[in-house]
Amino acid sequence: MTTGLVVLVAAVWGALAGALLPRAAYRFAVPSGEPWRDRCPDGHPVRGWLGAAGCAACAGTGAGAGAARGVRDARDSWDAQDSQDAPTAQDAPVSPDLRGARDLGDSLPGVPPAPYRPSAVLLAAATALVCALLAAATDTRPELAVWLLLAPVGVLLAAVDIRVRRLPDPLTLPLAAGALALLGLAALLPEHAGHWPTALGAALALGAGYWVLYLVNPGGMGFGDVKLAVGAGAVLGWYGWPTVLLGTFAAFLLGALYGGALVLARRADRKTAVPFGPFLLAGTLAGLLAGAYAA
Repeated sequence: MTTGLVVLVAAVWGALAGALLPRAAYRFAVPSGEPWRDRCPDGHPVRGWLGAAGCAACAGTGAGAGAARGVRDARDSWDAQDSQDAPTAQDAPVSPDLRGARDLGDSLPGVPPAPYRPSAVLLAAATALVCALLAAATDTRPELAVWLLLAPVGVLLAAVDIRVRRLPDPLTLPLAAGALALLGLAALLPEHAGHWPTALGAALALGAGYWVLYLVNPGGMGFGDVKLAVGAGAVLGWYGWPTVLLGTFAAFLLGALYGGALVLARRADRKTAVPFGPFLLAGTLAGLLAGAYAA
């Protein structure tokens, strides 16, 4: 199989897998400490984790548009009231439709949010791009199957962390365990280009390093980042310690550049917290690509 065909198959796989992520992204995107969502953006019960963020009860009915209009009307109404006379968020009467919309998004003081609908197109495109890049770098080596299975989970984690600054345990912990288990199987196959004991050591080392950073500065490093670092260390360590160092450096560099850009644009200050998970994942991808090309 030629490299071009491998890349094409990987991109198609990524697009199909990414198109199934919106429901999981929607359900997981809740602030820390809150239960996972169990209702769709239109207020109907939602079950399962794969597929669209909506449900069969509201598909094609236009109910979502009505809910969104209700939120916009409420915003306009609340903005028109005098700030001294306006009711507080706790005392303001809320219609059933508006109450459902408030439950479906991230709360803002005194203002109900618009329903959150993760974009299937965006998630599919991002996953397809990641899978295509990994296929181009890895070619037909057996570890490619591992990267293609883990890539959708990484995209999902980034989407959730960007939305609510949270890295859910049901994603980070299976990612770490799955990476080590799958790479262990890949190490048994011919023509692999990695080293499983180094992957295990790197997973423990990177997890420990991030744990120390968490203890030193809990406000700047979440414990979810520590758990994600274990999986990141596993995939980076597969190609050796230089790849681990490169991926780790890239993650912090990307995070620093983003934070600096926010400060320069006056959209944040030095104490503003930003989600680090996407940069950890992006740095891991950069290191993984470099390691795969060099292997």
